Amino acid sequence: MTKIKICGIKTINDALAALDAGADLLGFNFYPKSPRSIDVGTCRDIMAVMRRYGHITYVGVFVNASAAEIRATMETCGLNLAQLHGDETSAMVQSFYGKAFKAFRGIPAGINGFAREDAPALLVDASVKGTYGGTGVTADWRGAAELAKHYPILLAGGLTPENVAEAVRRVKPWGVDVASGVEAVPGLKDAVRMKAFVKAVRSESREQRLETSH
Repeated sequence: MTKIKICGIKTINDALAALDAGADLLGFNFYPKSPRSIDVGTCRDIMAVMRRYGHITYVGVFVNASAAEIRATMETCGLNLAQLHGDETSAMVQSFYGKAFKAFRGIPAGINGFAREDAPALLVDASVKGTYGGTGVTADWRGAAELAKHYPILLAGGLTPENVAEAVRRVKPWGVDVASGVEAVPGLKDAVRMKAFVKAVRSESREQRLETSH
């Protein structure tokens, strides 16, 4: 079953709505320049409530932050994974001993040292000059599909309730990651669109399972 990450959560209401919609992973963005940026204190307060729901994974999104800052934030907020969305090295990813994965803008030429043994091994986003994700631009699905044959990837970039089923069908990723595609305005989630997104992914995942079982 394709996993679903809803990213850019800023409020407890959006966190609970994402959970209710059926998300498998929730993402909190600590990049200050993002419209979905959240501060550590607010995330900690949200997680004080969300920690009761232990069956999903909580991810902190960081862009060129220091390892010390990332570790402190994860510990304070009680997050499970760090998504490194900047220009971090493979050595930095490995220094988290399985608790971090690298996001790539575009299809990486080489990922030796970046791919984790656990899923997701890496994230593939759209390549947009001067930005670090959240652009609403679709990724290179053909290139991502080739990567997905070898690694459990998380596919991001311009996914919406309207196109995610096709993305899952064409790429066959381990999981999909959505932020702007399920928002009412930047930084504020739309509960109806989140449910529609999850429904589309689940429906396509079932279709794929039926196809492989015949």
